[in-house]
Amino acid sequence: MSFGIDKQTLDELNLLGKFRSGSVYSLFNQVKTRGGEQLLDRMFRTPLEDAQIINERTAVFRFFQKEQLSFPVDAQQVNLMREYLDSGAGKNIITVFTGTILTRVLSSLTRDERYKKNIQGLQAVIVVMNRCHTFLEAMPPIPGPYSNRIMAVKEILADKRIERLRSIDIYKSLSLRTLIFYNHLIKSSLYKKVEDLLSFIYELDVNINVSAVASSKGFVFAKALQPEKNALSATDLRHPCVEKAIGNTLLLAEGSNVLFLTGANMAGKSTFMKSVGIGFYLAHIGFPVAAASMEFSVREGLYSSINVADNINLGYSHFYAEVVRVKQAAEAAASGKRLLLMFDELFKGTNVKDAYDGTLAVTEGFAEYTDCLFIVSTHIIEVGEALKSRDNIKFGYMPTVMDGSRPRYTYKMQEGITEDRQGMMIIRNEGILELIGD
Repeated sequence: MSFGIDKQTLDELNLLGKFRSGSVYSLFNQVKTRGGEQLLDRMFRTPLEDAQIINERTAVFRFFQKEQLSFPVDAQQVNLMREYLDSGAGKNIITVFTGTILTRVLSSLTRDERYKKNIQGLQAVIVVMNRCHTFLEAMPPIPGPYSNRIMAVKEILADKRIERLRSIDIYKSLSLRTLIFYNHLIKSSLYKKVEDLLSFIYELDVNINVSAVASSKGFVFAKALQPEKNALSATDLRHPCVEKAIGNTLLLAEGSNVLFLTGANMAGKSTFMKSVGIGFYLAHIGFPVAAASMEFSVREGLYSSINVADNINLGYSHFYAEVVRVKQAAEAAASGKRLLLMFDELFKGTNVKDAYDGTLAVTEGFAEYTDCLFIVSTHIIEVGEALKSRDNIKFGYMPTVMDGSRPRYTYKMQEGITEDRQGMMIIRNEGILELIGD
């Protein structure tokens, strides 16, 4: 089964997108090679659902973070190696022979660059292999399952045919015979081994990059727990893409799996929920999270409703779009999957009375799904009072502090239900009533 997350949630949390401004992916996309970027993209799009596998991946990242290793090869050389492997077939020695001879002749008669690129490609293979060999020989022992990966790559480089290849002096002219021999060998019997070596280089690129981001940003690696624990806890959890973001503590557990969050508009409820969702997603791909510590029970999906918009093409009003979104979430929760679901300002597209009734009914209904974790926010504080009889609902609020007649927001969640009612004060402060009166 695959981790469930839909486009709206991906967009609301701004998780993906190389060129999307402020995306979480772009925060980590500091890799040096094209293959490393492709691997990073696959990892980002494929959350894991096995606690052991997640913890093994984070252990690898921790190792690279501790050792502070540098990427051992030149990215341009890796690209040349990739192009060399992709350039033509090499299984048939006759084909390799005639093709190499032809490109050599053409290079002397025309501006054909294929023969030159052939030589550069083979030289790149030699350089990359030697750099990897030196790197692995100096690399400290790595604990855990990844040590098997290291040993497998060392065995590739210890192959007698590859050792002979590595001993070639790239600063001397390569004979035509040598070029033909290794063109055939690398692209036939050694092809899988050389491809595996390239894959390892891409892994190094990602491991070194992700661990460096964790160190530079002060992120930590979350501990994955079994799904049955039904827990999510974090200290100093913050938005990774917000400069000087304020952190918060969150604790959801089996007996308190619903957080009902209140607070004024602009108090930070939406940013808090996005921080939770992003941290939760990053934890499921084994990546570092913006927090001081985090533990989580592995879930089967993530569902958010933070920036619901109307849909003119479908004829949906804002309120109806909210209703459709809640229905989708209800169906997901009713499927029996263990999920994290977050709803910000339920039914804000309708009148206060309907919003109150709808928020109360939906929150009570969701609270029945004790295998899921929920965060529901609203500025209709009366709903919180009506929910106090539910044992598995805990209450938090984002406070507003008044500096004279001006509101100030701490963005630090506190336990309880807010009593802030500064809406009219903000309206007066902006001089709206005087403008209308004029």
